[in-house]
Amino acid sequence: MFYLTEQFFSIQGEGKYAGVPSYFLRTGGCNLSCPGFGAEYEVNGEVRLGCDTYFAVDGHFSSSWEKISSSDVLITQLKHEFENIGYLPHIVITGGEPLMYAKDEVFYAVVKSMLEHDVKITFETNGTIEIDFNRYPAYKACTFALSLKLANSGEPVQKRLHHQALKNVHSHAKEAFLKFTIDTALVETTALDEINEIIEILPDVEVYCMPVGESRDSIWKNDRAVFEFCMKHNFHYSDRLHIRVFDTTQGV
Repeated sequence: MFYLTEQFFSIQGEGKYAGVPSYFLRTGGCNLSCPGFGAEYEVNGEVRLGCDTYFAVDGHFSSSWEKISSSDVLITQLKHEFENIGYLPHIVITGGEPLMYAKDEVFYAVVKSMLEHDVKITFETNGTIEIDFNRYPAYKACTFALSLKLANSGEPVQKRLHHQALKNVHSHAKEAFLKFTIDTALVETTALDEINEIIEILPDVEVYCMPVGESRDSIWKNDRAVFEFCMKHNFHYSDRLHIRVFDTTQGV
């Protein structure tokens, strides 16, 4: 059994596959909260800070999450959605942190079934969950967008950086790339040192950097600095197309 906060058909807005039509499954729950990203929301009158998908992270919203207790039901639903679309889009499993459910029988059955139907799957993950690729071999056929958190997330390094989990992905996954969310202040301070430390763990993995922001306005405040940072250090710049188009991170 696992939880979905939303599912929808859209265009991948960031990272290596930006621009690719994709069907998103957003799971509920995360092992990080990332208050440093500064997205404000209210819970019973209390202002909290988190990432731009706080509605899929903060357990306060769990009453609205959908419990998935049958893989067959979701698989049938996905097949119907793809028939309506008229082709097989990529599937992006995001969150929250989707790999919290990596050992879940229902979750794994959905992943395995989609792969058997030649659907390409990308996990958008914070890279802190250690996967047993031998016990769960279907994950070897997936792409891992490793959205590792840096100091600007507000999370302590020992919580946001799991060396063995990253090495496992590097050794076993079909494909992996690094994706960092950076603001102007981090560009001017520790971003390069932090990224280089991670590159030492994951040599030869492509690096994508994108601006922090849950809205067009907040992205605009950071995009030029990140753009120039990528030019200077030979990293890939990734915009966040869904926010540019829709000015939100939910349902798009």
